[in-house]
Amino acid sequence: MTDDPFVAHRSLLFTVAYEMLGSAADAEDVVQETWLRWADLDTAAREDVRDPRAYLVRIVTRQSLNRLRTMARQREDYVGEWLPEPLLTSPDVAEDIELAESVSFAMLTVLETLGPTERAVFVLREVFETPYDEIAEAVDKTPAAVRQIAHRARAHVVARRPRVQVSRAEQEAVVERFLAAIRSGDMQGLLDVLAPDVVAVADGGGVVAAVKGPIEGADRVAKLLALLVKSVTVLEARPVWLNGAPGARIDIEGELAGVVNLVIEDGRITRLYTTLNPHKLARLDEEAELSR
Repeated sequence: MTDDPFVAHRSLLFTVAYEMLGSAADAEDVVQETWLRWADLDTAAREDVRDPRAYLVRIVTRQSLNRLRTMARQREDYVGEWLPEPLLTSPDVAEDIELAESVSFAMLTVLETLGPTERAVFVLREVFETPYDEIAEAVDKTPAAVRQIAHRARAHVVARRPRVQVSRAEQEAVVERFLAAIRSGDMQGLLDVLAPDVVAVADGGGVVAAVKGPIEGADRVAKLLALLVKSVTVLEARPVWLNGAPGARIDIEGELAGVVNLVIEDGRITRLYTTLNPHKLARLDEEAELSR
């Protein structure tokens, strides 16, 4: 049924769950759980729901909070650095600046530093402009408590996220310079496109080889990238849209090996997030449907 509220709001529900969890696979599971709860309602019960959108967002929020707490325990045993699961997105996502920023790796990694309730409140209030009373119902807090949590979470995020807005054209130009240097193994080209204090993080999940901790500084990052390029016979590096911004897809000998999400400031790359864990690359053949 095309007029089913769940169908109408499905992309919104996925976006809420993904921003809370940083995992597309877990977000899909939460959306499916939300659908099962909605489907369990009989016709009369559905008609009693005054605001289906708010009702569905409340369910997806509660399910996401439950899963967040479980994931926190799982991540204690994660091998190496943990990064969010990258999403293949349409260039159109970038047209909604607030949506693109909210699903960016820069934002998702900051959200990882919030507690579960703070993260839920921040996402619902700042990204989806949900009224405080609706958030309070979703997280089992009073509206007054939610206002305090929102204020605290906003200050935390603002202090840590990049503040520089970069035009789409500049982002694409920097990514192309980066990829050209990768393809040719051009050390100087890499140094020119990397910020002096660039930080590179790689997530192999213990499944594939990856550096265990962040690598800092243009010299060290450029040397590592050049070494990796030399170690393979057939490497293809091409631009793709990831999490609402230009990024890079790396194929080795015809197989997807990883993707790179970038943070760009003042014409140079300041953060380089490389996802190599194959379990986090499973959705990269299909664009994610996001909405606010």
